[in-house]
Amino acid sequence: MDKNTIMAVVLISLVLVGYTIVQAKFFPPPKSQQVEEIQSNEEISEENSQQSKQISEEINSIVYANSSEYSTSENLVEKKYTIVTDKVKVVFTNRGGDIVSYELLDHKDTKTGLGVEMADNISSSNRAFSLAFGGAENSIVNDLFDAKEFPEENGEKKIAFAKKFSDFTLVKQYTFKNGEYMFRMNVVIDGGENFSALNFPAANGMNASYTLRTSPQVGPAFDPKVDRYESRSFLALNENKSKNIRLGTGQFKDYNREFEIAGIGGKYFCELVIPLKSSVLESAYYSTEIEVGNSSNAQARLVRKPITEKQTNDVYYVYVGPRAEKDLRIYANAENNGWNLSGYRLTDAMESGGFLGWLETILKWILELVYKIVPNWGVSIIILTLILRLALFPLSIKASVGTTKMQELQPKMQALQARYKDNPQKMQAETAKLYQEVGYNPMSGCLPMILQMMCLFAMYNLFNNYFEFRGASFIKGWIDDLSAGDSIYVLKFNLPLLRSNHIRILPVIYLVSQLLYGKITQVGGTATAAQNSMQMKFMTYGLPILFFFILYNTPSGLILFWTMSNILQMIQQVIINKSKAKEKNSAAQKNVVKMKGRK
Repeated sequence: MDKNTIMAVVLISLVLVGYTIVQAKFFPPPKSQQVEEIQSNEEISEENSQQSKQISEEINSIVYANSSEYSTSENLVEKKYTIVTDKVKVVFTNRGGDIVSYELLDHKDTKTGLGVEMADNISSSNRAFSLAFGGAENSIVNDLFDAKEFPEENGEKKIAFAKKFSDFTLVKQYTFKNGEYMFRMNVVIDGGENFSALNFPAANGMNASYTLRTSPQVGPAFDPKVDRYESRSFLALNENKSKNIRLGTGQFKDYNREFEIAGIGGKYFCELVIPLKSSVLESAYYSTEIEVGNSSNAQARLVRKPITEKQTNDVYYVYVGPRAEKDLRIYANAENNGWNLSGYRLTDAMESGGFLGWLETILKWILELVYKIVPNWGVSIIILTLILRLALFPLSIKASVGTTKMQELQPKMQALQARYKDNPQKMQAETAKLYQEVGYNPMSGCLPMILQMMCLFAMYNLFNNYFEFRGASFIKGWIDDLSAGDSIYVLKFNLPLLRSNHIRILPVIYLVSQLLYGKITQVGGTATAAQNSMQMKFMTYGLPILFFFILYNTPSGLILFWTMSNILQMIQQVIINKSKAKEKNSAAQKNVVKMKGRK
């Protein structure tokens, strides 16, 4: 193995070791998480027992008080019922006891101006939190249910739906609290003396009682052909592990792994179903079938194991709200949420930064610290970019010096390549000797490049998914939403190649900054003699133009970071170029003095 390869391996190893040390020191895993979760489940189990007793009493009042009504279900008509809290407005139908609208009141859809609709793609055959008897492929229950609205008590708002079938009674009860994106759903099945009939067989040969569905699609609605930075994912959480499966179109698949929590996530919002006893679930499916117009679903379906008890009360806590850390983390500690839940690391459902998650956390911490001083997210992005460029400036200088030395060595390098073209080993040895003589380290430019790429990837994930950027204005009338592209005018038709009807200025500024940076780099002499080649011309001119089309609809927060980074890099390059010119002039003057001394 040659020296350069060894140095590259050592450098990569140092980066990985450094990452491990930083993660272990500053972001250690919660040591008591497993114990805390076990304790919380025991506490919740006791609470569930009390809830079961209470719900049984409520069942008696719903089911048995007016049992004659259930034998004449044709007298029922479909009705809508509404529950409103300070966080959500939920509309139910007594057909199946399902949800047909779930509006987040404190988060607006930027396209409609209304609250974000989390129960999208609703149809007569697919509604939110509907049940299907048997497996995931079976049709939902479409019968009309009797409904009962309960008076508000202890800050809780409840509604229940009941249907008496031939040999069992099904009850669905929903409970909401003010200040909560989480609601509780009780699925009660009372078989009376005929409880053996509850072992519903699924068509695929697997025994299952019922399948609980999330919303057919979570909002806000988006066009995947235009909103390329928006997506939907199936989420599965298990202990400290999480699985995020990016969903396409026309899928219907079994998630054949263990899980404790499952749901669907969008870029900024998600639905998570948390069974009080995860052991009752047999499996989970995710479906992206097209059922309404040309819009694809994004739905999780949770299959319940066969029921053998006379009466069962399945309790589900359902989170429907922002996919944001401040809203998800409160369920790790009982005192922080209205349901007294603890031990649930719902933050694992957030878009992960992967192995650069620790760096993303640091950058987010700095960004939020800057925002406390300057309460404008656009200005905070600019300041954070400035901090990063200043931190990397010494490394950029070192890399530039190394590049200059490399250019100066080019004639000698070419001579060695010509002399030892038939003897690669000798050429490698002589090249290493030449590097040593002039004090040049070929790896000197790698570290700045690695660090810059790490920061770029971490910033990309942070800015592309950071919830606080949603609806955050930088400059009113131009950049009104850092999570979307900027806009100064809206056309009545889409621009060719850009797939957008918005006139945007920020991508143009980015293009100009990238082209200027390329020119300044060439003027500074950091490009090689090959800069006149077609390849170099493409890198200098073609690539920025190509990225202009790719990034045209990029969230403005992200492209603002890239543009400011380019501008600051240009300033740095000008400083470096002036420093190089000064050094050359000084060296030239010394040579003149030496020549005069010789004369």
